[in-house]
Amino acid sequence: MRTGGSAGCGGRGTDFPETLLRRSDHSPGQGSLAIIGLGPGRAEGMTAGALEALGQAEVIVGYHVYIELIRNLIGSRAVVSSGMTQELERCREAVRLALAGRRVAVVSSGDPGVYGMAGLVLEVLHQAAPESRLPVQVIPGVTAATAAAALLGAPLMHDFAVISLSDRLTPWDLIARRLEMAAGGDFVTVLYNPRSHGRRSQLQQAGEIFLKHRPPETPVGVVRNAGRGGEEVWVSSLQKFAGLPVDMLSTVIIGNSRTRVLSGRLVTPRGYQI
Repeated sequence: MRTGGSAGCGGRGTDFPETLLRRSDHSPGQGSLAIIGLGPGRAEGMTAGALEALGQAEVIVGYHVYIELIRNLIGSRAVVSSGMTQELERCREAVRLALAGRRVAVVSSGDPGVYGMAGLVLEVLHQAAPESRLPVQVIPGVTAATAAAALLGAPLMHDFAVISLSDRLTPWDLIARRLEMAAGGDFVTVLYNPRSHGRRSQLQQAGEIFLKHRPPETPVGVVRNAGRGGEEVWVSSLQKFAGLPVDMLSTVIIGNSRTRVLSGRLVTPRGYQI
């Protein structure tokens, strides 16, 4: 892990007065936190607000893979990067630097509030300085669900659920119960973290849960590396999709009872009469 120096101090509170929730310039030397969604990871997939906030930061904090995705946008500025499972340490360092007066950007792929870093950063900040008035922005980004859906067509046109199959932080029994409820409720369902080297059976189990509630020909879309190099898109079925080369870089979208394949694209009708 490497980082720059620090100086000064700043603040942001837990009672969230309306004036502090609004974005504003802060005084020179006052620290700040911007929790930024990078979208898929390339500059063209980032929002203008994300690019602006990233450009204003003195220190960039993030998972080393995401740092490399935006290396050309960082230049010579200080970087704090580390590997998987070190999220808490990165958040603590980001908060420490911001409270010491640095303008800090914490980056997440996709949207920082969707399985990203926003919640953890805010928890760490509250624990470290519950009475602070540190300016904090959460900058949204294009999350994997919408990036994958756009490549598949329009599968998320009606109610949908997003469920991560990773049981690193959530017990599998709870994940399975959520899958059961989403399947029984006829939600279009987006699966994040569907399969990894250490988790080979969960995706198959998820498919079996949905097959109890939906026919085997239910359309399923799989997108790998959405918005990045090596992008791949498959349209399959509930009966067959688990056999595709699905991994941690993939997003799976399981259609509901009304989802159809129209000219090769997944579409979940909203209900308009055509």
